[in-house]
Amino acid sequence: MSRNVLLQLLGGGQSPGHLRRLINLWPPLLGAGIRIRRISPDMRSIDVEMKLRWWNANYVGTHFGGSLYAMSDAFYMLMLMANLGPDYIVWDKAATIRYKKPGKGTMRTEFRLTDAHLADIREKLETLPKYELVFLVEVKDESGTVIAEVEKLLHVRKKSGDLDQPRSGDRMQPTA
Repeated sequence: MSRNVLLQLLGGGQSPGHLRRLINLWPPLLGAGIRIRRISPDMRSIDVEMKLRWWNANYVGTHFGGSLYAMSDAFYMLMLMANLGPDYIVWDKAATIRYKKPGKGTMRTEFRLTDAHLADIREKLETLPKYELVFLVEVKDESGTVIAEVEKLLHVRKKSGDLDQPRSGDRMQPTA
């Protein structure tokens, strides 16, 4: 059922394949040449790739760093939202990227969410008001060499009755 909540949030149909197609058309990913290759039915596994093209290359002909980062952005947040369900608020809070070597050719990255991750989050939120966890994402080339490492810090908490607090997926208006 939680997978359906995410699909509804994104305006999609009732299958991970439909969600994959929708996300692949999202302008920031489409423009960078980033493609989701596979989403598991339980939203616990996503594989992403990006081919080197003239529009995502930097001035020396390798992958633009912003595009390498974009390969890691939002996927763990979406996966947690889908698997924890509507009683939890999930936000991307921070990220750092470390470039290891220039990226050429096709870049790939994998996102995996385990039962242990979910159990840990639920257990921590039984006693804590919020929980922040870090996921390491490795961007690799076709030979499996790590090109960049991205640390993603995610903020998770249970929803409260306070309707004034923003929730995952809420549209925010800038304040003066």
